[in-house]
Amino acid sequence: MRFFSAIVAALAVAHGVSAVDVQKSVIVSFPSETTDDVVNRAKEDIRKAGGIITHEYQLIKGFAAKAPQKILETVSAWSAEFNAVIEEDQVVEISSGNGH
Repeated sequence: MRFFSAIVAALAVAHGVSAVDVQKSVIVSFPSETTDDVVNRAKEDIRKAGGIITHEYQLIKGFAAKAPQKILETVSAWSAEFNAVIEEDQVVEISSGNGH
């Protein structure tokens, strides 16, 4: 009986881990004419969902964040009317073109 209880507990923990929303690193940008209220709403929605704003850009209207996938989908849906772009934050490399 003790073994069975241990198995049930382990499965419950494993299920809880798999139910956690995947965190993604993203860059969220808006057209320059977008009001600050819209950008601030996106940042606040991300924070409320447990995400963090990792950088606020000065040259473009946008920010970098690490946030749960579900809130990114929500922000993407309501911000589409403002032409927001949410893209995965990635490392970009420049190639010299000669294979080196």
